[in-house]
Amino acid sequence: MTPNFTQIDGNRVAWYQTGEGKPLIILHGWGSSSNVMMPLAQQLGKKRTCYLVDFPGFGRSAEPKEPWSVGDYADLIREFTNKTLPGASFDLLVHSYGGRVAIKLLTDPDFSGRFGKVIFTGAAGLKPKRGFTFYLKKYTAKTLKLPFLILPSGLREKGLKRLRNTALWKKLGSSDYQKLSGVMRETFVKSVNEHMDHLLPQISHEILLIWGKNDMATPLEQGERFEKSLPESALIVLEDAGHYAFLDKPKQFAAVVQAYLDPEK
Repeated sequence: MTPNFTQIDGNRVAWYQTGEGKPLIILHGWGSSSNVMMPLAQQLGKKRTCYLVDFPGFGRSAEPKEPWSVGDYADLIREFTNKTLPGASFDLLVHSYGGRVAIKLLTDPDFSGRFGKVIFTGAAGLKPKRGFTFYLKKYTAKTLKLPFLILPSGLREKGLKRLRNTALWKKLGSSDYQKLSGVMRETFVKSVNEHMDHLLPQISHEILLIWGKNDMATPLEQGERFEKSLPESALIVLEDAGHYAFLDKPKQFAAVVQAYLDPEK
């Protein structure tokens, strides 16, 4: 599918459109792009005009010029809808990192009224439960950085750069972190360190939660916490599906979404 490109606050953003009917915005996860959501969009295209946006730094969209927070991505999606769907209401389907952005938008009182049906699948944003290995790596990294923090700024940055290139340091970081550099690495750090548990009770909008039972990236336990914390939500669990439940069980996933979007059908 050929992308469209729109300039939003100086950022060249790629997006795709398919189908017909009421607008449905689809947001992908971290390290992914709209391409992974295309098969689902094509299944839903009989009932919805699907708009798929590549977040800056992913897919065909250029990297942001400086490290972004989740709020910056939310601002971009808000402006995208203002440009592409001025004043219109729309449905929303988000995966993984898209869930973080959706939480920001759903707690914006000046914007949340534009949402119709909302679907989260494998959504991120909650503080994960951490085991011993995580904290061992975390505090080892802090200990390794400590001697460099007392140096003058120039020497400090050179020292930290050399540290980040060592085999030991690379073993301490997550696989997502190790794949990144520059602006996107700093964006990743800002994003994963922002937990949104406290925002969920502020969301009064109805949300359908669809989770793969075998999701290892955002485990089912997080889906259950979403359901408990969101006042108006329901959780559907798909057997034999993981983090990409819409790829693991495409027909079943699409059938659930279609039934929710058009309950009278």
